[in-house]
Amino acid sequence: MPRFAARSFSRRLLPQVALAAACLAAAPAFAANQPEPLPKGAAVTVLKAARSCFPNIVDVSGVVIAREETAVRPERPGLKVAEVMADPGDTVTAGQVLARLNLPEGGSVNVQAAVAGEISASTATVGALASPRGEALFSIIARGEYDLVGMVPTGDIARLAVNQPASIHISGAGDLEGVVRRVAPTVEPNSQLGQVFIAITGKERLLVNSSGRAQIRTGQSCGLAVPLTAVIYGNAGTVVQVVRRQRVETRRVEVGLMSNGQVEIRSGLNEGDDVVARAGALLREGDPVRPFSSEGVEIR
Repeated sequence: MPRFAARSFSRRLLPQVALAAACLAAAPAFAANQPEPLPKGAAVTVLKAARSCFPNIVDVSGVVIAREETAVRPERPGLKVAEVMADPGDTVTAGQVLARLNLPEGGSVNVQAAVAGEISASTATVGALASPRGEALFSIIARGEYDLVGMVPTGDIARLAVNQPASIHISGAGDLEGVVRRVAPTVEPNSQLGQVFIAITGKERLLVNSSGRAQIRTGQSCGLAVPLTAVIYGNAGTVVQVVRRQRVETRRVEVGLMSNGQVEIRSGLNEGDDVVARAGALLREGDPVRPFSSEGVEIR
């Protein structure tokens, strides 16, 4: 090739080479300004496995009974009711006159309340005969005190003790508080159930034989807790899904007590583990995921 032609060709290439070199020099700066690619996988909400305390609860269903009921009768036979001064449902004081009775030989005698409380029943009607051996003229719920008596399985009886607190719900009366007053020392041989008597605190007037239920607090257990939605129950056991290094790990766990949408984890997790808040069959061991906190902040 002639020498002048080579020089002409080189001059034409110089601008293109310079442009390419400038582009290469600018390429790293351009790449650094680009956002990093998002990891592949589904977005999941995770919660930290944290310590919490769970109450030990024994559930009891039963009926309301009068803790102590006093029968009021005359001391001698042959008396006739002349006047009735109290009715069922009345609250009376000790010594209050409930009725006046006529004596066969003339004159009268008053029948008084032996204790303060509420009259639960009465057979006293004007003209009726009254006797110390007959039906009681009045039945008084002493001091207006009630118990909820229920049956408890043998396995739970051993956990109960006097003075344990209880939350009670009585049909028609609402929510009340109480304490265990007495635990039966034996169980029914056929049903293997034992009785527990729960003293209902407060001054509410209750209906005898109304149904109720109680939760007796026998203690508490403290350990790690996760939402119930984080636990999967299956034939292979109970598992939760943990996110570690942006991937799913399946952990087999032992669960304990449950309360307020939380479940106690007795083994299989460590405090601070990122647990998938809503575990599901769509996530499998090793799947890549994008974990987010409950506030919606992505966790790197």
